[in-house]
Amino acid sequence: MARLDLGVAQALTLDGQAHTARALWNLLHEYFTFRQGRFATLKDCDQAIRQARQDIDWMGQLPAQAAQAVLKTYRQAWANFFNPDHPAERPTFKSRGRSRMAVDVPQARDLQIKRINRRWGVVNLPKIGRVRFRWTKDLPGVTKGGPAGRITGARLVKEAHGWNIVFRTETLIAPTPAVHPGPSVGIDRGINVALALSDGTMREHGPWLTDGEREHLRRLEKKSARQRRTRIPDRPISRRLARTYAQIAKARATAKRRALDWQHQTTTELAGTFSTIVVEDLKITSMVRSAKGTVEQPGVNVGQKSGLNRAITAEAWGRTVTLLEYKSADRGGRVVKVPAPGTSQTCHQCGHRDPGNRARTVFTCKNPGCGWAGHADSNAAININNAAGTVVSGRGDLGATRSAKRQPPRAA
Repeated sequence: MARLDLGVAQALTLDGQAHTARALWNLLHEYFTFRQGRFATLKDCDQAIRQARQDIDWMGQLPAQAAQAVLKTYRQAWANFFNPDHPAERPTFKSRGRSRMAVDVPQARDLQIKRINRRWGVVNLPKIGRVRFRWTKDLPGVTKGGPAGRITGARLVKEAHGWNIVFRTETLIAPTPAVHPGPSVGIDRGINVALALSDGTMREHGPWLTDGEREHLRRLEKKSARQRRTRIPDRPISRRLARTYAQIAKARATAKRRALDWQHQTTTELAGTFSTIVVEDLKITSMVRSAKGTVEQPGVNVGQKSGLNRAITAEAWGRTVTLLEYKSADRGGRVVKVPAPGTSQTCHQCGHRDPGNRARTVFTCKNPGCGWAGHADSNAAININNAAGTVVSGRGDLGATRSAKRQPPRAA
């Protein structure tokens, strides 16, 4: 994903195209699902789009190829829904406030990509013109000496910081990499220490936002709370509140980009150093479940649990493993998942397991014959590495059952 350097007029034009693409999706959904007697065919939808572009003036601001891409994406959404092996939800209407703004450029010949210097390239966007974009990596078929392959299209996506371009590429299948010659390592993911390794080293990071940025975000959140008090129920939010929400989203996106940058750099270093990386098979969704409880049985320590949930979510443990998996595979290594219970309570020296062994970040074995003491996260990482041969329990067949949400729609 590369950031686009758009002017004010270009950004407004692209916003209009994205809103038109969303409206076209909703019109297609209504046309496809509410026809009398049968569902609309691909030919029917294509003719309806062509007629709409003639009858509705604002529909013409979306390029014709982008409109056809909306139809293709919509049809693929239904195909994924009916596929029992694909866990996709039923296609539905896209709301203005919750849907992601995006525009497709399906044909690569319209892009005319060229690199102008070390940091920037230029690309041609339909009805927008020539636009600079941040050059972040080599593109197949464009960069001399870059990866073999070609660019097949692009997708324009709006994030909190502005518009970005994502290139679709086709690359030649790389040969199977040689087996990684490095050692094995266990990794314990935590909050106080982001990544603790079984070799005694740690990978840590500072706060994602500076003190001034955190104070600015706090004031924005208080400002949004004051503005929500005057909001009329069941009415659209005011422009002032929408602007405050956008500023909050931009501040949080800054933190996320810095976190992702740290994760990429750290996982690249780990995948290049170790042949086998062993991690716990954590059920993160269950770990961050709310402790509020019910009216009959209210939860306890709800505030503390909420803070813990936010801290776990901010570390993005699942994304770290995802990055390690594909980067290790590219370098001839592998990632092994082992059962999580007991790794933080068991002494790696003698195997004695006791909940009292760990006191925050300090581990002290209660076995009188051992008495080992050290950092608790390093001890857990060693236990994780030693459990590399343990088989993780199966997850079951996702396609064995079909929920009520995935039943075929009925004709109107």
